[in-house]
Amino acid sequence: MGHRRGVSAVREAVKTASEFGIKYLTIFAFSSENWRRPQREVDELLGLLKLFIRRDLADLHQQGVRVRVIGARDNLRPDVLSLLEEAETLTRDNEKLTLVVAFNYGARDEVARALRRIAEKLATGEIRPEALTAECVDAHLDTAGIPDPDLIIRTSGELRLSNFLLWQAAYSEFVFLPCLWPDFDRRAFQGALEEYASRDRRYGGISPCDIAS
Repeated sequence: MGHRRGVSAVREAVKTASEFGIKYLTIFAFSSENWRRPQREVDELLGLLKLFIRRDLADLHQQGVRVRVIGARDNLRPDVLSLLEEAETLTRDNEKLTLVVAFNYGARDEVARALRRIAEKLATGEIRPEALTAECVDAHLDTAGIPDPDLIIRTSGELRLSNFLLWQAAYSEFVFLPCLWPDFDRRAFQGALEEYASRDRRYGGISPCDIAS
């Protein structure tokens, strides 16, 4: 029941993000470590993913939401992979909001896969060693072309990233909430946005307030 309520929370988060003019919203739907959970729970999670796409994809498309999936795809079941690709293909031209779904995703695995692709290009001479920059790594991550997150909201009272967007979170602001994800609603989302708005983001530089003083 908690997972089912979690799907409702996704719908609410998408609606709220659209209302506040947020252009990118990333949800951690299923981690690469979640396969270790009991098979019955894994099957339930996969079933909910299928149900969400079948029931909500048309509405997301109508609302101008683009769906983009990040995470490893090599070992996914054909039926699951087909649904993910269908969601991406149908909505690829939408521009109001990009809903990034992290499925079968783990940040360390993402970086490792990116480095393997870079190593292959280095071996063939497609990339020169001096061109191996942070921007080069960015371009080979699952999130290539997606801005780094300004804000990461962690629910459930946990004070850790849990292998989520480790590279991209270098300058993200964090808000930790005590509520569980199934209870995450518009009020909680708005509260996190208000907390974010009060932060002074310097990116290693000097705050404009410091300069003014």
